[in-house]
Amino acid sequence: MTKAKKPEFSPEEYVVYPAHGVGQIVSIEKQEVAGFELELFVVSFEKDKMTLRVPTHKATEVGMRSLSSPDVVAHAMKTLKGKAKVKKAMWSRRAQEYEQKINSGDLIAIAEVVRDLHRADDQREQSYSERQLYEAALERLTREIAAVGGNDEQSAAKEIDDVLMGRAA
Repeated sequence: MTKAKKPEFSPEEYVVYPAHGVGQIVSIEKQEVAGFELELFVVSFEKDKMTLRVPTHKATEVGMRSLSSPDVVAHAMKTLKGKAKVKKAMWSRRAQEYEQKINSGDLIAIAEVVRDLHRADDQREQSYSERQLYEAALERLTREIAAVGGNDEQSAAKEIDDVLMGRAA
């Protein structure tokens, strides 16, 4: 087994873990697991009160990445402005696709889910599962945009909301 090159992540850096969103690397520690010495990134997800340990040599393989660039954030905001593309497939199939997009960790894919599931006040109510997916996607999008812009989540949420409301008008 060849050692993969070490990812370029460092303590105090914000990263995106696909299944959990934005977290901060607290430290890099060594731990013995099943007789093997492993070097691990300790990633803290403050909002979820959760800590994750990711082997350094597997970090990029599992999809951990640095925060998106401002260009990608701009592209995501542009995606939000677009017209919702709702397929005519059964809800269970669409819900699966939305779930995969959210857990991909790809900011553009998450923006697509927010765009497609957003409801203006005059539109029909969302089902419970639709609302759950929408809120999960919106939270991921908000956290990453806030982290990239160095803002708090409230201002990022307002920015997203303004874009979505502007689209409805």
